[in-house]
Amino acid sequence: MSRLAAPPLDGVAGARANRRVMAGVFVVLWCTGYPAGLVAVQHAAPFTILFLRFAFAAVIFAAMALVARARRPGWREVGHHAVVGVLSLAVSFGGIYEALRLGIGTGVAALFIGALPLATAALGLLLGERLRAVQWIGLALGLAGVVLVLRGRFGGGAADLDAYAAGTLSLIALAAGTHYQKRRATVADLRVGLAVQHAVAALALLPLAVFAEHFRIDASVTFAGALAWLVLVNSIGGFALLFALLRGGAATDVATLFFLMPPITALMGWLVLGERLAPAMLPGFALVAFGVWLGTRAR
Repeated sequence: MSRLAAPPLDGVAGARANRRVMAGVFVVLWCTGYPAGLVAVQHAAPFTILFLRFAFAAVIFAAMALVARARRPGWREVGHHAVVGVLSLAVSFGGIYEALRLGIGTGVAALFIGALPLATAALGLLLGERLRAVQWIGLALGLAGVVLVLRGRFGGGAADLDAYAAGTLSLIALAAGTHYQKRRATVADLRVGLAVQHAVAALALLPLAVFAEHFRIDASVTFAGALAWLVLVNSIGGFALLFALLRGGAATDVATLFFLMPPITALMGWLVLGERLAPAMLPGFALVAFGVWLGTRAR
């Protein structure tokens, strides 16, 4: 009887392989936002870009849900996804954009993103999500690898305490949103949930875009291309994969993938933007990869 009840090994292995592929695609898609965002901010104000990105993504997700005749969520589900939209989109992205505006260096900004796994793990302890010793070792190694990769990029900014406060707020909001989505906001249809999240984030950022930035846009072909990439690739593709990954695994396991963001972003900056990629970064790449493997390997 126990033999009949056991799950087939090939099915378990296939599910793990699919999850690894999804995780890899998610990391690559998320990191493409760096060169696209860098191009976009040369033609429009940051909060205006975020408002347009989230608003267009909300419309696309809503259209997809209508075409598929997805089940309408209850008000409680809508409320849960609204909280995620405020935390993971409006506050998180708005905070890091504000930190960059206030003069924080891009290397330090990337370090805030790379520190997400540790922030998520610490918050998880408060919420009852226990980690094994090997996972803590993986988290520490991953963060050390991120620091090695970014070691030469910590300068270049003239930030004060407000900039670091905005970056810290962004980190805490994304960690909180990751946990909240894993625990409370995984019931609704994928398209419906993401439509609500992006719509709420767009509404939250609209006053800043209008009153603080006066909706400053350089309506050029270059900006339109960058915005289209941010909407279709980062928001539609990236957040759909993040939603699916959170449905299938612990929040800390998914967050550990963010250790890969700064190294992969550095590679993309080298390939696309011609930024410097020093040989001294390579040990950091290896350490990050090993740390992510330790932190996310199966029990």
